[in-house]
Amino acid sequence: MDDHAVESYEHDDQHEVFRSLPFPFTDDRFPDQLGAVVQRTVLEGVEPAREVIHTDDNAWIVGDGVNDPNEPDAVVVTCIQHVAERDAAVAGLADLPLGQVAYREDPGQPWSVEPHSWLTE
Repeated sequence: MDDHAVESYEHDDQHEVFRSLPFPFTDDRFPDQLGAVVQRTVLEGVEPAREVIHTDDNAWIVGDGVNDPNEPDAVVVTCIQHVAERDAAVAGLADLPLGQVAYREDPGQPWSVEPHSWLTE
């Protein structure tokens, strides 16, 4: 993702959100205050989560795997728990190691996990 501004997503349960929290997580569950960069299409239920990245620096990114996350207003910062509550398969990735990406073709398909690397232009 490039340097476009990332806005925070508003929810009724306002609380502080952290970019990263100590990993591994207790009981392999995402902490309530863990933030993530999430594509709007996933957060709004337009597309399913098809990729989850746990970066080398302990940040989390959730994408739909089909739309460009670098487009203006395509992503927001929100609690990853909002995604995990909608999709138990995403909740199951709370133990995804640093520097890994999990991806799948569609919901109901198994996740494939491999080392993550940023695409270069």
